[in-house]
Amino acid sequence: MSTIDLLAFVAYPYLCLAVFAVGHSYRYITDRYAWNSHGSELIEKKTLFFGSYLFHFGILGTLGGHAAGLLIPQTVFDMVGIDTAAHTALAHYAGRVVGSAAFIGVLILLYRRLFIRRIRLMTTATDFAVLFGLAFVTGVGTYDVFFGGFHVLDTIAPWIRGILTLQPDPGLMADVPLQYKLHILAAFALLAFSPFTRLVHIWSVPLFYIFRRPLLFRRGVAA
Repeated sequence: MSTIDLLAFVAYPYLCLAVFAVGHSYRYITDRYAWNSHGSELIEKKTLFFGSYLFHFGILGTLGGHAAGLLIPQTVFDMVGIDTAAHTALAHYAGRVVGSAAFIGVLILLYRRLFIRRIRLMTTATDFAVLFGLAFVTGVGTYDVFFGGFHVLDTIAPWIRGILTLQPDPGLMADVPLQYKLHILAAFALLAFSPFTRLVHIWSVPLFYIFRRPLLFRRGVAA
């Protein structure tokens, strides 16, 4: 096990997670009124509609798939009748759908920021950095599920669980192909960068709106 492996697959993930947690907390306390997505739909809607819906469908499906596929041990899937082969096939086919949607969606959003002048003028360097970062992460991840063919359930999955349980084993990542490592390292970098961008709006999902009491409107009667 080399020093680079220890830095890349032990120290680096914890550093990124620490920046993610502390950065979001600090920004919420100090910059709460700028805690939003700074949407530009009032200027241009058509391209935003397709790009945003594709991206959000894909990225939410991707996050859900990663959580289910990497964080839940294979033994749990075996208990419900999903063996390793079925689990791998499900991950690949579902990953191709949601990964492609996320990648195409972010390319549309990037095109919108680059080539629609009114949108480009209100786009910051940070916005471009986020979009290029998302394009890289989703692009490499989509490439992996189409052309990678590497078995992650015995390598990347237990390594991720080890990170969360404070028992990381960088040796599990020794034989992982470079494109998978790039996807993982770039994703952690994006997590660390997110508190300083408009990505903070991921915490503003209006879940409580679903459960609020209905508003009653009554017509006033003249006296």
